[in-house]
Amino acid sequence: MMMVTNETISWRRLGHVARGAAVAIGLILFGYFGLGLALGAIPRTTIPAPAAGADAVTLFVESSAVHTAIIVPKQAAGVDWRDWAPGQDLRDPRYAGFPFLAIGWGEAGFFRETPHWRDVKPGTILHAALGSDRTLIHVDHLPLPRANGGDIRMIRLSPQAYRKLVAFIQASWRRGGRHDPGYDVYDAFYEANGRYSATHTCNSWTGDALAAAGVRMGWWTPFPWTVTWWL
Repeated sequence: MMMVTNETISWRRLGHVARGAAVAIGLILFGYFGLGLALGAIPRTTIPAPAAGADAVTLFVESSAVHTAIIVPKQAAGVDWRDWAPGQDLRDPRYAGFPFLAIGWGEAGFFRETPHWRDVKPGTILHAALGSDRTLIHVDHLPLPRANGGDIRMIRLSPQAYRKLVAFIQASWRRGGRHDPGYDVYDAFYEANGRYSATHTCNSWTGDALAAAGVRMGWWTPFPWTVTWWL
């Protein structure tokens, strides 16, 4: 006959607690995912962007499995990004001659530790989801929008709408803050404003930026596809 000891009871209780915690975490993640899909499908109330005419600015939204970025021309509609992301901030300044910038916002640790989907770690996700004031703007210098790979969606905005988008992006950029080289020779990180959390992700930032320009967008866009299915 098997003897039941206090140690055995303790291990059983620990097992019950662990299973209960796993179920609770699963329900939270399921609820978060479901809420993101539901609110991402509901259009937010925005002032529609003026019709894009002959002087429209063409830009793009780039999407990967975890992240979105807005691709803008370096010079258009009176906006010049070259002072914001100069060549000397790159490992190889020659790439500053490319005509486009891919701009994304996100949590510092998540940005630096997850250049690819395969690099995502539960601890990194948890730390970012709980909230962090350490945010960055990530900038790629690109020859053509499709040169960066991923899913690319084109948008045409009137100059007035484009300048609203620019104002949103620049308000998130800590002007004069620290900058560091990025993943490769053609990109860089810049200190940003804003707090990252599970409710304010890199993708909801993209959705908010586009909505500020009058682009039809979901109420909350925490995932890449909640942004791109509107484009």
